[in-house]
Amino acid sequence: MDLIVHGGAGSAPDEPTARQAVLDDAARAGSDAASPLDAVRDAVAVLESNPRFNAGVGSTVQSDGVVRTDASVMTDDGLAGAACAMPGVEHAVDVARAVATETPHVLLAGDRAVEFAATVGVETDGDLWTERTRERWRAADPPGGDAAEQLAWVRERFGASHDTVGAVATDGDRVAAATSTGGRWFALAGRVGDVPQLGAGVYADERGAASATGEGEAIARFGLAKEAVRALDRHGPSQAAQTAVDAFADATGGRAGVIVLDHAGRVGAAENTDAMQTATR
Repeated sequence: MDLIVHGGAGSAPDEPTARQAVLDDAARAGSDAASPLDAVRDAVAVLESNPRFNAGVGSTVQSDGVVRTDASVMTDDGLAGAACAMPGVEHAVDVARAVATETPHVLLAGDRAVEFAATVGVETDGDLWTERTRERWRAADPPGGDAAEQLAWVRERFGASHDTVGAVATDGDRVAAATSTGGRWFALAGRVGDVPQLGAGVYADERGAASATGEGEAIARFGLAKEAVRALDRHGPSQAAQTAVDAFADATGGRAGVIVLDHAGRVGAAENTDAMQTATR
């Protein structure tokens, strides 16, 4: 199995060596899988369980003090699934895969997505808070009340932390991609970014697969993952990733990264942020 995993595009991380070790573990976990879809699931699940990454137990907090997770998966034969706005769900990637394989739908959201997760055996009552998360939340002096009362606070603070995680893989026949996130810090409660939107945070087709990370609103408007895969018509994966990120920056002024893989197992990665750590197998 050939794959590449990313730990999110954003500011330079604390303890990059320790983060890289986890990414390497994730890549190893994916390389042992039976299929590309299993590979991206296994790799992403490792990152969701590690608080160093903004997914699962490392997720951010929304304006109402709730941690919510999102994820998506897609394969080159059109299989796709996503789930979003799920409190208590560490392994959002498992819910996304179940949506793809067990339902006729593409996306489930909110409390109903959590109910579905429970029916397919995904744990839904996880404590996704870490001590570091609690300290940052307390220091932010969050407002009480409803969305109207929270909105000014959100406008002032929204935007920090956009280091979504993801993976793309191939066995030389099929390709698959997965992306998972805890969102961006201090978003309005219920905010959903690019990750569960096909073509934005994740995409796969007969050319290859991509997973994007960065400023979700800009990625969703531009369709970064799909643009990276389209670029495989003209370039190898490394140049395709760079071409897509450059076009994204020109069009939106945003900051993002993307990983790309083709059926031959060639990989590429590019970002216009301070850092985006990756691992390959």
